[in-house]
Amino acid sequence: MNKSKEIISEVKKVFVGKDQILARVLTAILAGGHILLEDIPGVGKTTMALAFSKALALDYNRMQFTPDVLPSDIVGFTVFNKNTNQMEYKKGAIICNLFLADELNRATSRTQAALLEAMEENQVTVDGVSHPLPKPFMVIATQNPAGAAGTQLLPDSQIDRFMIKLSIGYPSAQSEIEILNRKQAGSSIKDVKQVVTKEELEQMKQEADKVYAAPQILDYIVKLVGATRKNEFIACGGSPRASLALLSMAKAGAWIQGRDYVVPEDVQTFFYDCMSHRIHLKPEGEEAGRGVVKVLEGVLNAVTPPAIR
Repeated sequence: MNKSKEIISEVKKVFVGKDQILARVLTAILAGGHILLEDIPGVGKTTMALAFSKALALDYNRMQFTPDVLPSDIVGFTVFNKNTNQMEYKKGAIICNLFLADELNRATSRTQAALLEAMEENQVTVDGVSHPLPKPFMVIATQNPAGAAGTQLLPDSQIDRFMIKLSIGYPSAQSEIEILNRKQAGSSIKDVKQVVTKEELEQMKQEADKVYAAPQILDYIVKLVGATRKNEFIACGGSPRASLALLSMAKAGAWIQGRDYVVPEDVQTFFYDCMSHRIHLKPEGEEAGRGVVKVLEGVLNAVTPPAIR
């Protein structure tokens, strides 16, 4: 049951001109991962997330992160119920299918840390009691570019839990005109229709997970991620979690294209998305004018892909 095209078509009713971004977001959702969007305000991040929630029939919560947001706002808290004489759990905002953490890097470190257990183990623990999150569950977090007013860097442990990082960027002039025309015509998020149920989405995820990756593909992924650990311009390379993310994205990408096996091009397509937020450049790399893109391109070109078609 591959309804990928129908899902993208519905989201495109309100999100214009970024088909490649939509394809990558859907791929990450099918791969069971979390998504980090680094971009300036106003380019449609919230609209895109809300459109996906409607097309996929997901319960959706959004939280605007500011320095005064508390961990209990996210994971919930317990209070004493005098009628039952028992402690009662009050759900936090993260108890949903799709949680949009807006401007995550404006929150304090303690608040950011409240997301870690949920993103890794699909549960939250409050006062020693664990509460499972509904299935499916995913986080789409946005962050302002580093150095923007009121922001702080996310810790590596948090960054590593995002399967991919994307940047939407400004629309083309033609796309921006289309946005204005749709606004004048009264287009809204209400136009987005449900395509699949939660159960059907879970089935799609299971089918994507069953896509076959040959031993040569696994070896290719390990060599690519391993090369980031040995590169002369990279201070800190990708972890094994990066290898797992790249494999999951490649399998989901292959499934969307109608294949039940992974080819090297699937790995190459998502290599930058899975690795760009996980590596740190050495000062000499930055001094030489080699940004993350160039360094990762060099890694990709230096590792010979297997002959699988």
